[in-house]
Amino acid sequence: MMKEQYGDINVNFCAEYIVEVEIRRGPNNFFDQQLISDLADCFIDADRSNKVRAIVLCSEGKHFCAGNNFSSSTANADRETGTRNPLYVEAVRLFHSETPVVAAVQGAAIGGGLGLAMMADFRIVAPNTRMAANFVKLGFTPGFGLTHTLERIIGAQKANLLFLTGRRIDGKTAYHWGLGDILTESDNLRAAAIELAKEIAENAPLAVVALRKQMRNGLIDAVQRATDIEGKAQQELQRTNDHQEGIEAVAERRSGNFTGT
Repeated sequence: MMKEQYGDINVNFCAEYIVEVEIRRGPNNFFDQQLISDLADCFIDADRSNKVRAIVLCSEGKHFCAGNNFSSSTANADRETGTRNPLYVEAVRLFHSETPVVAAVQGAAIGGGLGLAMMADFRIVAPNTRMAANFVKLGFTPGFGLTHTLERIIGAQKANLLFLTGRRIDGKTAYHWGLGDILTESDNLRAAAIELAKEIAENAPLAVVALRKQMRNGLIDAVQRATDIEGKAQQELQRTNDHQEGIEAVAERRSGNFTGT
């Protein structure tokens, strides 16, 4: 049975067989390990409920998700060299969910926030949606399985362009690249997401789940491999001077003065 609250995650049945799962850490909706764990618990309960056939993933405030909360102790806890990042252990749990997910992406989906959006089956975007994999500007490398999921959706060349430049794209570009599935006005994002969720939920639920598993065949294992590699690289790079400079530079809205150390 689904609860109404999972930590900072709010759950609301917005239509028949449709549950709206809202992140409530506005305006930026930064995540940490605890939030991703709560979200995974929520999705697992949705899988077990015969009242849920589709999930609308959304956020309060200005932005969908501005990424990892680097100030959170649970986000960046020290771990032994070579062990899996506990944040990504929870992220992989999200990919185990069986219920189709439609993400309403308002404002920014940046860094790990883009990774969260890519976990969904579909993304609804608006012209003012902004997406970026800005990891190199932070002095380290992508996480949340993005090195697999982004290429899977938009191809290696465009993924490389986003990764190696750290550039932002708007909702119109995201839509034309296939990163967004429906382009609508910002005040219609949730309504459009709910309408798509309804279109999915009106179909035979066992067939939808079975087909989704076929279409996502191998995805969980691929994301696990990706996060293992990503987590190791991030653990090494987070100890560098460039990573510290990158965090400060992004916070101060300036270019990083990187030294390669």
